[in-house]
Amino acid sequence: MSQAAEEKHNSEVHDGDLMQLVTFRIGEEEFAVEILAVQEIIRLMQITMVPRAPIFIEGVINLRGKVIPVINMRKRFNMPTVEYSSNTRIVVMEFEQRIVGFLVDAVSKVLRIPASTVEEAPPVVSGVGSEYIKGVGKLGERLLILLDLNNLLSDMNLVTP
Repeated sequence: MSQAAEEKHNSEVHDGDLMQLVTFRIGEEEFAVEILAVQEIIRLMQITMVPRAPIFIEGVINLRGKVIPVINMRKRFNMPTVEYSSNTRIVVMEFEQRIVGFLVDAVSKVLRIPASTVEEAPPVVSGVGSEYIKGVGKLGERLLILLDLNNLLSDMNLVTP
């Protein structure tokens, strides 16, 4: 291994903490949440509409006897809705003793990235309110938007403990 390659390898290994993230797509954008918040990823199933729920609440599902609200992430971020596809998934999250499902276009993969590659979100991020963004990870030429579950779920009364 050349000295430059070895230095790069060593800097990556000693670059600080690694973040483990589950990545998913909503439209053309790639988003991520910390893997510890993800309980499971399931295929699309029967969603029961809830009258008078906020527009971004798609409804609720019955997952092994638990009623879980499902947030349509396209609606949450004011993106145009599309038909569900074979890639559509529900990412079931457990966060601060609340369980909620995120309806996403597709789940990409689990990534481990150095925490040092994550920067604060710029004040204005097109398409998504910056209050929902914890940071932006740089993966080569790609940008990965890390969601802030605290802010994303803070104004929801439907989320069950």
